[in-house]
Amino acid sequence: MWPSGLLLIWGLVYRCEASESSTAGLLFELSLGKFKNVLLNETSPAEAVLRNIASNVTVVIFQFHTHHKNVTISFDKKPSTNNSGTGEDKGLVSILQPQQTVCTWYLQAVDTNHLLSTAVSFPYAERDPIPGGCNLEFDLDIDPNIYLEYNMAETRIKFAPANLGCMRGTSPPLCDSVASWDSRWRLTYDIYQYFLPENDLSEASFVSHMRKMSEVQNIRAHGVKMMTLTSQDKTDLRFASLPGQGVIYNVIVEDPLWNTSAAYVPVHTYACSLSALVDNCSSLKRLSTKIFFTALAVLGLFICFLGHRFWKTDLFFMGFIFMAFFFFITITRTSTLGYDVNLGLAAIAGVIGGLLLVAYWWRFGFVILCMLIVGLVLGFLVTSTIFFTPLGNYKVFQDDAVFWVTFCCIAMIVPIVFVGCPRVLNILTCGIIGSYTIVLATACYLYTSLSYIGIDLLRRILNEDFRSTYTGVPFQRNDIILLAVWAMLAIGGITVQLRREKHEAPFPPHPYRIWRLERERRITNILDPSHHVPPLKERIHSKLSQVKDFFQKEQPAGERTPLLL
Repeated sequence: MWPSGLLLIWGLVYRCEASESSTAGLLFELSLGKFKNVLLNETSPAEAVLRNIASNVTVVIFQFHTHHKNVTISFDKKPSTNNSGTGEDKGLVSILQPQQTVCTWYLQAVDTNHLLSTAVSFPYAERDPIPGGCNLEFDLDIDPNIYLEYNMAETRIKFAPANLGCMRGTSPPLCDSVASWDSRWRLTYDIYQYFLPENDLSEASFVSHMRKMSEVQNIRAHGVKMMTLTSQDKTDLRFASLPGQGVIYNVIVEDPLWNTSAAYVPVHTYACSLSALVDNCSSLKRLSTKIFFTALAVLGLFICFLGHRFWKTDLFFMGFIFMAFFFFITITRTSTLGYDVNLGLAAIAGVIGGLLLVAYWWRFGFVILCMLIVGLVLGFLVTSTIFFTPLGNYKVFQDDAVFWVTFCCIAMIVPIVFVGCPRVLNILTCGIIGSYTIVLATACYLYTSLSYIGIDLLRRILNEDFRSTYTGVPFQRNDIILLAVWAMLAIGGITVQLRREKHEAPFPPHPYRIWRLERERRITNILDPSHHVPPLKERIHSKLSQVKDFFQKEQPAGERTPLLL
């Protein structure tokens, strides 16, 4: 008996799709271009049959998709290495023979029963390119699959080159032929990316959106084209990982001579595990991260509206960010400690850095150096925001020298431009940086792409391979709301501080100089009551004497001398 949960999913998602009803059993039939929901089990393979194939069809690509469980797909009931594939998104290419009108494939769940999967087959004609037709790396002779690997920093996809199409009963062109217009070397590859809805890890959402990335016309209509590769380029690409955010990738191979195209088998990832008991997609945010950024956001909100008025608190905040950022990078690159330990040590270093900056101001009172630190903090955020846009995906910035020279130049422009008006620079930094901490704190509880403005910079520094990574992110409802909140807080904080400080001195007076003048005044002015205050050493000795007397036993009153005889 089927689980009630699966029946409920089908009832909600596919109740209006009678032609695509779910099938359970050992045999089910397909129609070209029509999706079929199939219930698989581990004990016996299901047989998929496609009948009445038209004579103008030369290639059929059969594919299936599951949410997070593996399925084995093969040409035979007994899978072997070169005629099958196992995974969540897999497909097979059937090259049709003359007069062939029927194709058969087999599906079997791996280590699970009652597994819901979606199957579909797409036809291609003789002039259409064959995805994976020149496979020299993977097991299948013709492999239309996209192979995906991920970690917390980057997602890597690979696929086999395509070949030119051919008529039924003829051999396709050789893959190792000399590069010419009459060979596969004229083919181009368009890479597409599609983001699932934010904070939605449901199977129903995955199935409905996967259908938008399976066929050429739908891919072009719904996907975002990331790049175009030629046949001379490597079919090995890297994208920034977005843990907890569903992403679908697909490739369209085009033949410019015949103006035809074909799609590979799409592949999806959440950059996290949906089935793990710990560290899964539902428990990505660590407690240490929540504590750190929530505390930072509380102080950041205060700085956003009152930073310049409370100058020393402002300096502590900026020194904390500056020191914690660089210390976290240093200790992460040079040690093998865990993330929680690194974050804790970075917080301690940040406190020390904030106190040192405040101490420097108290002793020397040199505004320019303090404003250099403040300006660099703002410059780092501005530059990171620029490279967060599509501008950062230009190939020229994959060179580390070009990237870091450009990054440092833009970051240094900010304090240089405002060198003549340091108060304005400080107020701008308070408003923008203080309000961005609210975004970072929100990202600890709710997914938002805006947090990757800073995260991608850390990834670029800490991961050497990240320089060749494409950093596309979704921009959906949560991001629009948070961007509006960020802008309103920043504008509000800047406006309030500019109006409040309009008629005030640009910066407080030098604390050390005031202290010295006050001390000299107390020494020379004998009429000042503070002049008669005993020195610190005598006051401490007096207090200690009072404490000592408190613990002494009280002596009885009366005459203590002996009576005279």
